[in-house]
Amino acid sequence: MMQSFNPATDTVLGEFPICDAGTIEHRLRTAAGSQQAWARLEVCQRTPYLLQVAAVLRRRKDELARTMTLEMGKPLAESLGEIEKCAWNFEYYAQQGETFLADQVVASAATDSRIVYDPLGLVLAVMPWNYPFWQVMRAAAPVLVGGNGMVLKHASNVPQCALALEQVFKEAGLPEGLFTTLLVESSAVRGLIEDDRIAAVTFTGSTPVGRSIAAQAGQALKKQVLELGGSDPFIVLADADIEAAAAVAVKARFSNTGQSCISSKRFIVEAAAADRFTEAFVAGARKLVVGDPLQAGTTIGAMARRKLRDELHAQVVASVREGARVLIGGQPQEGPGAFYPPTILDQVTPDMTAAREETFGPAAAILRVSSVDQAIAVANDSPFGLGAALWTRDLDRARQLTRRIDAGAVFVNGMVASDPRLPFGGTKQSGYGRELGHLGLHEFMNIKTVWTGPART
Repeated sequence: MMQSFNPATDTVLGEFPICDAGTIEHRLRTAAGSQQAWARLEVCQRTPYLLQVAAVLRRRKDELARTMTLEMGKPLAESLGEIEKCAWNFEYYAQQGETFLADQVVASAATDSRIVYDPLGLVLAVMPWNYPFWQVMRAAAPVLVGGNGMVLKHASNVPQCALALEQVFKEAGLPEGLFTTLLVESSAVRGLIEDDRIAAVTFTGSTPVGRSIAAQAGQALKKQVLELGGSDPFIVLADADIEAAAAVAVKARFSNTGQSCISSKRFIVEAAAADRFTEAFVAGARKLVVGDPLQAGTTIGAMARRKLRDELHAQVVASVREGARVLIGGQPQEGPGAFYPPTILDQVTPDMTAAREETFGPAAAILRVSSVDQAIAVANDSPFGLGAALWTRDLDRARQLTRRIDAGAVFVNGMVASDPRLPFGGTKQSGYGRELGHLGLHEFMNIKTVWTGPART
């Protein structure tokens, strides 16, 4: 059985049967048949279904958001926003699908030569718990509009979200099994990847698991997109709007209770602005409210599991032992639930635990640097390269500096976030491939050259 557990109250929400071999075989067979029929539809015939998915999400928003909050602990207001973003994503691909998938005519020696986009087949999505709807739906919309199908293996601590996602597609009227959820343990992933009906894999999660997924998919010669861990730098130069930077820093670090790959985690501040930034950052963090995630006004919910909270606290303790100074927080909250207060560490150096490892929870590290060049060097001194933020009033210099930062996305004077209109993904140990935008759609298409003669002389 797979257990659903409320991390805010330490109570069991329910238990769900794990799919046996016969169930997996039936579901994969159904999914493959539905995908083949779906692929034969024109793009304009698929897009109304995407719009219906958006409508179902909005109609059931309150219920779906509550399920999300109960199962993984994020504040209800953030869960509501997550459902709304999923709906927007489906509307976006419904609007842009035909444009993104239109034939691209290319001049050559042929009478006609063009690039066309054909679906690959079933895409296996191995997804995490931290954004249990968004991570799935940001992958599903381009996969489906492109004529593919999706098989979801969700994180084992969010089975209710996984089942609710499948139900959304059923209510939207999509062919049976075109989006199918399999409640299976992680040990079943290898067999799914090796199954001939699975054409490609999309994975969001930790770097160690990503390596394993990549090895298995590579052995099977199947396309994969990996969105892995991050230790995003938030660079504040001396000429920045310090108060604005600090206000955004609070949201960038503590949204989703700090449990996001693209949360800003290392706050790299030029010495001339460091005291002002730190004071404003701490003041903003003190206004956050830790508590029952279902209650209005709560801005920091429970972490998803006590084990994750304990791992975060161990990183904080190690960093303090190494010389960091706690400005706020730093101790787990007593009582039921996996609560950890907003924590800010100052005087962190690049060799400390809080700077070297990904801190997946509400703990921020402030690193003080003496120059712009040192700020960029410290930002790049990481095995990760997912996102980065750069704060400065000098936009001409900012454009030059963004090219020197090792990251899949750099946001100038703003907070790193995923957007359906822009490609999303990382470099280095943060993975490869892109989601979202037209590039994310093309990741799971067969990009085919069609050459028609006779050749022209």
